Amino acid sequence: MKYLLDVNVLVALGFLHHEFHDRVALWLRNEKFPQLLTCSITELGFVRVLAQAPGYAFSTQQARSLLLKLKKNRVVPMSFVADENDISKLPAWVKTPRQTTNGHLLELAAEHGAALATLDRAIPGAHVIP
Repeated sequence: MKYLLDVNVLVALGFLHHEFHDRVALWLRNEKFPQLLTCSITELGFVRVLAQAPGYAFSTQQARSLLLKLKKNRVVPMSFVADENDISKLPAWVKTPRQTTNGHLLELAAEHGAALATLDRAIPGAHVIP
């Protein structure tokens, strides 16, 4: 199975002290290490969250380096998917500004034959990591 990781899953996977790191790691082991995907939105979100949130104390460069190292990991390989979707692909269920990125990522995942892996139960049709 292929999964496009949303920002919260990517951060939890990459940051060992994240409150959901163990949950995401266990899911990956149970899924027998599926094919993982990232995209511009999730990669930029990873860097933004780690560099902006006071609890992480990463510089932008440190967050970037961590993500590059994570993507080269042979145990959990990740592939990058290009994003050519414009606003016309936004799903009809998106009604609020807070839903726009989730809706976009859900459509991008489907376009690449993947499920959107998330910790957010409010995204219709996404795979919520148990």
